[in-house]
Amino acid sequence: MTDRRKKNKLRIVRDYIIITAAMIAGSLGWCAFLLPHHITIGGVAGISSLMLWGLGIPVQYSYFVINALLLIAALIVLGWNFCVRTIWAVIVFTLSTSFLQHALAGNIIFADQPFLACVMGGVLMGVGMGAALQCGASSGGSDVIAAMVHKYRDYSLGHVILACDLCVITSGYLVLGSWEKVIYGYIVLFVMSYLVDYVVNGARSSVQFFIVSQKWEEIGQAINNDVDRGCTVIDAHGFYTGQPVGMLFVIARRSESRGIFQVVNDIDPKAFVSQSAVSGVYGMGFDRIKVSRKKNKND
Repeated sequence: MTDRRKKNKLRIVRDYIIITAAMIAGSLGWCAFLLPHHITIGGVAGISSLMLWGLGIPVQYSYFVINALLLIAALIVLGWNFCVRTIWAVIVFTLSTSFLQHALAGNIIFADQPFLACVMGGVLMGVGMGAALQCGASSGGSDVIAAMVHKYRDYSLGHVILACDLCVITSGYLVLGSWEKVIYGYIVLFVMSYLVDYVVNGARSSVQFFIVSQKWEEIGQAINNDVDRGCTVIDAHGFYTGQPVGMLFVIARRSESRGIFQVVNDIDPKAFVSQSAVSGVYGMGFDRIKVSRKKNKND
């Protein structure tokens, strides 16, 4: 129990470090590449940008206030765990934005290349948002809305963010009066959406293993203890030899594949191992099944 608690604490510390780095990266992409070029983006950051250019309100203030209102709703739907991490992410993003705006004041990176600036900004913000969502947090805005929708429906996070942000970016024309800036905003949005899905779903993608070995019991125990992943034993026998043999069936995250191969190689280098990708895994230790229930006619 003590070891498990220690692992959980280390995992929480690791998550907060990743969230902090992700928010700093996203803030850098926004302040260094997008705001100086007047490239509008979606979500609360996009609304804050429009309020800066239209009303002169500093982005860190409007960003923080709007997110505070959204987090009240998220607290009811998503619970304390998500909200505490998101509050931390919003605070880090706000402070980073305030610092970077002063540090980069008057310096426009890629001054004559707005397309390159929007791509770089989109990459940094997309990776930051995806990493934060993977650690159970959000940078606020449409991320929070996407997380609330994703809790009950198995919709793509990137697609939900895309739908929410298109309206914000298009409305940027009313403030900027330039369709060119709006189109650059669309480019940023598509880059961000792709990277959010890549970071989140890439890390969550799963693989399955069939492992045939005379040392199946030792391998199974090592997978349980070292990789912290369960496995199922299937009684089998060789067709040619007729000898009984244990076959392990394992479902794991793609990131755990190297650990499983290492365990098998250390115990039985001659073991037969088959690995293949799976499109979806639901149940204990993986994703929860999310389907809409059909309403009874009598309801």
